[in-house]
Amino acid sequence: MCEERVEYDPGVTSMTSSEPPNIPAEWAKLKLSERAGGVRLDVHVRPRSSRAAILGIREGALDVALTSPPADGAANSELIRLLAKALAVRAGDVAIVVGPSSRTKVIAVNGIGGIEALARLSKAKR
Repeated sequence: MCEERVEYDPGVTSMTSSEPPNIPAEWAKLKLSERAGGVRLDVHVRPRSSRAAILGIREGALDVALTSPPADGAANSELIRLLAKALAVRAGDVAIVVGPSSRTKVIAVNGIGGIEALARLSKAKR
């Protein structure tokens, strides 16, 4: 499989269509890899939170708070719905590929590029 790590230089001030949109420097720390037809990213989940939200970046992983408990796949379903909404893709295009029973997961998202995923996630942060 072809894998390419997506990085950008937050110090770049000129913008062309091939350069990333205004993405905060914090988001450059997110471990994100482009694959054929989509991206993969590391996610750290906090179940049983008071509200569901994308919190930012924690040790290279997307930090996400979920209201659901980690039982019967409720937190995983909520995570998929939350990421699909934040990334503006169908829930069927988001899948947990590693760590379905762990707080640390690897998520695959089809139909979106790395820079676009970074831009959409940074806008969805609360």
